[in-house]
Amino acid sequence: DLDLLLAVLPDRIHTELERSGRTSELIEVILDLGRLPEARFASGELVLSDDEITEADIEMVISRTGDFGTDNRAGIERTLHRISAMRNRKGQIIGLTCRVGRAVYGTIEIIKDIVLSEKSILLLGRPGVGKTTLLREAARVRGEAKRVVVVDTSNEIAGDGDIPHPAIGRARRMQVPNPNLQHEVMIEAVENHMPKVIIIDEIGRELEAAAARTIAERGVQLIG
Repeated sequence: DLDLLLAVLPDRIHTELERSGRTSELIEVILDLGRLPEARFASGELVLSDDEITEADIEMVISRTGDFGTDNRAGIERTLHRISAMRNRKGQIIGLTCRVGRAVYGTIEIIKDIVLSEKSILLLGRPGVGKTTLLREAARVRGEAKRVVVVDTSNEIAGDGDIPHPAIGRARRMQVPNPNLQHEVMIEAVENHMPKVIIIDEIGRELEAAAARTIAERGVQLIG
């Protein structure tokens, strides 16, 4: 569904991306006010226009995407794509990072035996290496035989909107209204929905680490 992400971009940028013939390796598009738009690929970068990004360009993208949450992230309904905003001191959006979200089936094979072992797993790595993609596959694979709940902080694992992306299979998804409440939703998932497996994308605060420990102590497999 890459076309759905390209469709929210200004026409001149959309056209140039398709002309490049490299959309299959596209990672993200950068739109910063007063600067030239750039595309970042798995190998290298590309300037997409000789015209600088204007306020009208940014407003156009914002109008075509979902609402931005308190984490300055928005999505495109029923896709895995993510639009992240940079704001000035007045709160106005002056930059956008449009990140491609992909469901890559089969990526879990190399660690499938570990995922199926009932033990909790922590995935580490720099941004963009595919941690979230692995989590989606883990949700799908574990969901075939176990009750799985995905605690989806920014709707990155299961996509934007109320209906989860098919990439997570039979797993259920709980959305997080505010990133600061993520640890509460983690505990709520265990207490209310009796999962055998909980999958969470980002453990970045002390309260979330404590919640992860609590979940593990209750005999629930945690993959994060």
